[in-house]
Amino acid sequence: MSGISRNGRSGLAGLFVVLALAMVMTPAFAQETSRLKDLAFLEGTTEEPLVGYGLVVGLNGTGDSYSVENTANSIAMLLEKLDVTISPRDLKAKNVAAVIVTGTLDPNINVGGRIDVKVNSLNDATSLEGGHLIMTPLRAADGTLCVLAQGSVSIGGFNVKSGAGNSYRKNHTQAGLVTNGGSVKVELGGSFIRGGRVAWLLHNPDFVTAAAVAAAINGSFGDGTAIAQDAQRIQVIIPEEENVDPIGFIARMSEIESRSDAVARVVVNERTGTIIVGKNVKLKEAAVAHGNLKVIVSTYYDVSQPSSFSRRGDTVVVPEVNTDVDDQHAQVLRVPDTSTVADVVGVLNDIGASPRDIIAILEALKRAGSLQAELILM
Repeated sequence: MSGISRNGRSGLAGLFVVLALAMVMTPAFAQETSRLKDLAFLEGTTEEPLVGYGLVVGLNGTGDSYSVENTANSIAMLLEKLDVTISPRDLKAKNVAAVIVTGTLDPNINVGGRIDVKVNSLNDATSLEGGHLIMTPLRAADGTLCVLAQGSVSIGGFNVKSGAGNSYRKNHTQAGLVTNGGSVKVELGGSFIRGGRVAWLLHNPDFVTAAAVAAAINGSFGDGTAIAQDAQRIQVIIPEEENVDPIGFIARMSEIESRSDAVARVVVNERTGTIIVGKNVKLKEAAVAHGNLKVIVSTYYDVSQPSSFSRRGDTVVVPEVNTDVDDQHAQVLRVPDTSTVADVVGVLNDIGASPRDIIAILEALKRAGSLQAELILM
C-alpha cells in the first residue's frame, strides 16, 4: 500500500478536498438555518409531466432515413389534414424527423401561460439543428390535452460531417429545447388551499426537521397554526385575519428561517471514485488491515520451426503464458472512536489508500458495525 500511482494520488487528493470541504462546512451548518421555501414545497404545486409525438421540419438533410415508415406515415397524415393527399411511399423527405416532445406543467398555471418543451429524436435522424417543431399536442397521464407546442428547436451545438468519415460534433444534436414553445390550453385545476389549510412537504423527510419547521411557523404566527403530521407533511391552518390575503400569508411564511436535520450518510460512487461524508457521521473503534493482491496473466507468442535441412516439420506459433502475482503486505491501522467529520477525514487520510480502496474499507466498516451512518452506493 505504500506505493500509490500518480493517478491514485491525484484521485485521492481530489477525494480529500471534497471531505475537507465537508469538514469545514459542518460546524457552521449545525448552527445555520434555511428558509422554509428551500426546505419544502406546497402541497398541490407539484408539476405534472406531459408528453406528445410530433414532427420537426426544415432540417438540412439530417432527418429520418427513407426506411423509417412511421415518419413517412406521419407526414402523410399531416398533409391530409392540410387538404394535400399523398402516399407515404412517395415521400422522400430527409429534412423531417419524428420526435418525442416532453414538458412539465404547474397545476396552478393559467390558460395562456407558456412553458418550455424538450424535443428528442425518435428514429435515426442525425441532427435537429435548424429544425422547427410543428404544432404538437402534449397530454397528461390521464390523456387530457393540456399544451400545444410549436417553435424553433435550439440544440446548443452542431454536427459537421465531411468526406472520408471525418466529422466534428459539439454537444448532443439529437435533442433540443423550444423555449416558451408550449401554450397552455387547459388548466389542471390544482389547488394548494383546501378548507382554509395549506400543507408544506419537506424535500428530505425527517421528523426533527418537520418538528422544527412547525415550531418556527408557530413562533411567527401563534401556537396552533402549524402541526407536523409526519416526517414530511406540516399542516398549516390559515389564521382568520389572514384570510383576506392568503397569498401574502404564504409568502411571509415561506421566508421563515428554520433549522434542518438529516440522517448521517456516506455516499460513494464506485464508478468515479467519489466519496461524500455528511454531517453526524461517526466511527466506532475498529482495526483495519488492507492489502492489494495483483495478478497479471500475459501471453507471449514464439515461433517454433524445424532445423534448416529438415524435410519434415512445420513452422508453428507457440503461445507462452506467464503469470505474475504481486501480494503487497497489508498495513494494520487502528480506527479510533470519532465524533466529527474532521476525525473521519483524518482516519481516511491515515489509511493512505486510493479512493476505490477506501470505498471497500467503508463497506467493511459498515458490515462490522463501526460506521455509524447510512452507506449509500451509487
